[in-house]
Amino acid sequence: MTKTKMMKRETLRLFPSFMGCACAFFFLLLTSCSSETAEYDPYHDWQARNAEWYSQIADSARRGGSDWLMLKTLTKSPDAQSGVTADSICVHILHRGTGSVSPTYSDSVRISFRGWLMPAQQADGRTEELIFTQTYYGDYDPVLAAPQLAGVQSFTPGFATALQYMVEGDDWMVYIPQQLAYGATVKGTIPAYSTLRFRIQLVAIYPLGTKIPDWK
Repeated sequence: MTKTKMMKRETLRLFPSFMGCACAFFFLLLTSCSSETAEYDPYHDWQARNAEWYSQIADSARRGGSDWLMLKTLTKSPDAQSGVTADSICVHILHRGTGSVSPTYSDSVRISFRGWLMPAQQADGRTEELIFTQTYYGDYDPVLAAPQLAGVQSFTPGFATALQYMVEGDDWMVYIPQQLAYGATVKGTIPAYSTLRFRIQLVAIYPLGTKIPDWK
């Protein structure tokens, strides 16, 4: 047998073994990647991460100048200390309205809003802020948006607090700690212990007992 034929035979004998090893390696690699993807949880350590995120927002509010506010909740004891993150909301004022009065807890309002969870990294490496509620789609357009009618007291303590500091025409970005949102309760797509971010536009205020007109 020639040397060339012997080399070819040896190559053919080794080829199946090589292919078997290669297939096994890629199978283990794919299984490992699939397992990592399946096990990835963007909400791991959610309570601690949300607390840290809100603490960072509160620091920004304290240092942010006149366009930032840190407001004590109006739904807890008046003895609650202002500036303590569990008892306050943070506000970034995007636009100041021309109204002169704020709604009370018993009033009704027309508002447009959109709500997000804190940024969370997904399994593919992307960072997303999940929108869990909204009254409009795309960019906010006051002409096209149909604001929602609701009583101030129907909202969470943090959201209701924001409304009671706003005037008609205000456009605020509001950050609400989990203690003034849903706390340990899962609410739809909102995990327990979630800090919430809302963009809120206060369109109209209707004091208790006032006849509420149809929306134009």
